[in-house]
Amino acid sequence: MADGAKAVVDANGTPEAGAAEPFTVPVTVRGYETDTQGHLNQSVYLQYAEHARWSLLQACGIGQSAMVATGVGPVTVETTIRYRRELRAGDEVEVSAAIVWGEGRTFVFEQTVRKTDGTVAAEISAVCGLLDLTERKLLKDPGSVLRTLADDPTPLGLTAK
Repeated sequence: MADGAKAVVDANGTPEAGAAEPFTVPVTVRGYETDTQGHLNQSVYLQYAEHARWSLLQACGIGQSAMVATGVGPVTVETTIRYRRELRAGDEVEVSAAIVWGEGRTFVFEQTVRKTDGTVAAEISAVCGLLDLTERKLLKDPGSVLRTLADDPTPLGLTAK
């Protein structure tokens, strides 16, 4: 998905196919995150992606405790990472997160790890959903739940309540 894609919602603000403007967080690669070749360890890309997703939710006013209190929790059901360029200790990067909404129980976080010079280091696609913590099943309309929990749902690609 290209940076800058917009989410498509109907007149009620229900998400359809589309994506929100990418939200970004800065990260500095730390030495202890690298492997024996001096590259950022593969598992750390997942941590950076998770950090960006939670930062996006927090920017919308959705905290982890509020989700748990509501009886829901985010889950990732599939992740794909495309490594493009190496990262080394001290590299400054931005990690983006934009949601592509579909019709079902899941939505996709499209993410990019980009050096400050614009070089794309990795592209990450994570299929996610919201789990009902009692029933242990994915919610049918995760967008409506996130919209209700959010102070400002627009960074999620959703219209206001």
